[in-house]
Amino acid sequence: MANSALDLDLEVAEREFVFTHDDFLRAKALIARRAGIALGPAKQNMVYSRLSRRLRALALPAFSDYLDLLESSHDAREWEAFTNALTTNLTSFFREAHHFPILASHLRRQTSHAPLRIWCAAASTGEESYSLAMTACEAFGSAKPPVRIVASDIDTQVLATARRGVYALDRLDNLSAAQKRQFFHRGTGPSAGFARVRPELRALVEFRTINLHDANWALDRGFTAIFCRNVLIYFDRPTQAAIVARFAPLLADDGLLFTGHSEALGPIDSMFRPRGKTVYEKAANEHA
Repeated sequence: MANSALDLDLEVAEREFVFTHDDFLRAKALIARRAGIALGPAKQNMVYSRLSRRLRALALPAFSDYLDLLESSHDAREWEAFTNALTTNLTSFFREAHHFPILASHLRRQTSHAPLRIWCAAASTGEESYSLAMTACEAFGSAKPPVRIVASDIDTQVLATARRGVYALDRLDNLSAAQKRQFFHRGTGPSAGFARVRPELRALVEFRTINLHDANWALDRGFTAIFCRNVLIYFDRPTQAAIVARFAPLLADDGLLFTGHSEALGPIDSMFRPRGKTVYEKAANEHA
């Protein structure tokens, strides 16, 4: 215990900026209020590391100065930078692969002539939303399937990456050779080592900035599917329940909700019932 305390003292002494436990609690309260994200005690070093960049950019000596600036300011850009810094983004193409055949089968069963709509509610850098688009193309055997995808995230920086649709080749390791040829342009010359999403695939996706903690998402009802995977784990239980409850009216009567492998709907199982592994349908939707 004594050695651990000494190590912690040395770590604090070596820090570039003054950062107290009260500063952490203030930052934790601000991100909870802003985005609903619940930071545990173990995230203290992460908060210091990620926000230090903002202090350097603004030439501030202490975290208290930065937090004072945020609380006294209506500077949308700085609040955006603060939120971007504390948002965790981890994604890949066809992550949790068991969901995509279920989606493909669900899309093929639809009889509507209107475009089928999918909401990717935590798009991050775009791999999930483009995986949905590829699944739609393969389900309908067409580069222009009757599907439109709304891909949203609170982090504007990762959305910018998603809109560009350019990825290092090793990010495509989960794709088959046929998928790489069909859906990506491989870079040459200065772009060697990278691949760009083909325009026809990119055209299926609309990227938007949406904070799931906001009162109004400005989305129309009738989604065929909602993917909200590996984001609910960053919220506390009441916030999780409130968000998932708002998904139900946005889904079509036979729409499906997909969540992450470590996320359980728990207290609102009266609204949804399991349809597969971390796949849910509205509880009121009865099958023969």
